[in-house]
Amino acid sequence: MPSSTNVPLRQQRLGAELRKLRERAGLTSTAAANLLGGPQARISNIEAGRYAVSADRVRALAHNYTCADDQYVDALADMTGGRKRGWWEEYRDTLPSGLLDLAELEHHAEQLRVAVTIHVPGLLQTTGHARATMRESVPPLRPYEIEHRVSYRVKRQAVLFEGTPTPYRAIVHEAALRMGFGGADVAREQLEYLLEVSEHDTIDLRVIPFGEAGFPASGQPITYALGPVPQLDTVVLDTDHGCEFLDAAAQLERYRSVLERMDARALSESKSRTLIQHIARDT
Repeated sequence: MPSSTNVPLRQQRLGAELRKLRERAGLTSTAAANLLGGPQARISNIEAGRYAVSADRVRALAHNYTCADDQYVDALADMTGGRKRGWWEEYRDTLPSGLLDLAELEHHAEQLRVAVTIHVPGLLQTTGHARATMRESVPPLRPYEIEHRVSYRVKRQAVLFEGTPTPYRAIVHEAALRMGFGGADVAREQLEYLLEVSEHDTIDLRVIPFGEAGFPASGQPITYALGPVPQLDTVVLDTDHGCEFLDAAAQLERYRSVLERMDARALSESKSRTLIQHIARDT
């Protein structure tokens, strides 16, 4: 699913799902427009996310496409509402669009699952750790750009701690806990913070220790955002070129399997905390 600087991610996804429904029904965009009673361009614009669409129109399209999955249709209808802007829009002119799409996705997710090997998950980073990792960016970021990104990362963390916290499950490799970004003081503060937040009822933090035979992932950071129904889940891969968003059924199934296998390799929550405590004492 491509990203756009002009179209909110949620609106893009709604259009993409409506296109899937139409294609599954074996209808051309012209045939779909005829059923709706409008020009073909209207269908194309809705599917591209260029037009905001009402819940009633979503239901009408789903009916025309003979979609009988009421839960799925209800979830699609809930994605309507035009171009309502979130806090991330204040960064629209200063950060890559993929980062804003990530914040929007996290904001709307029913649950978040994350797996990382080298860095502490962004939503669990202290400002010191975040600042230290951003100093390693290639090409280098200017000091004011680093501070701008740190403030953005801190605001993203609100989904875990404000209002109704989003359930969050993180799998972190021991390597990430021993990297020591920012020096001993920053690293120790980060480890102590992980111990603190791991006590939250909605945060499940697990560690894969060194010595665990096998590793079912490439080492690339993975975020799996659960939607209201499985069809609306999204995978985000953090790459050197920015965020890559995946939502094809086969891709979702693959990364669900990867995360389940990583879960099986990880220590329990209590054993994970014990390991973090040992590393903190040694730092």
